[in-house]
Amino acid sequence: MPVDRYTYSVAWSSEANEHVATCLEFPSLSWLGEDEIEALRGIRLLVAETVEDMRANGEAVPAPSSIRDSGQRPTV
Repeated sequence: MPVDRYTYSVAWSSEANEHVATCLEFPSLSWLGEDEIEALRGIRLLVAETVEDMRANGEAVPAPSSIRDSGQRPTV
């Protein structure tokens, strides 16, 4: 599964005084960067390494939330 299908978020952390990037499907992972691009690049690399390790160890890799949620009907 390509890591670009996962859901990423980048926000400013006043505590760390840097941008922090996270991935919805891997809530335990985060990456700090001086700017948004650096933070996003870092989390994507970290997710890719994590997915590679999970596959090598025979672990189930989470599906992107966009794929998991695609079968749901919107509620009004």
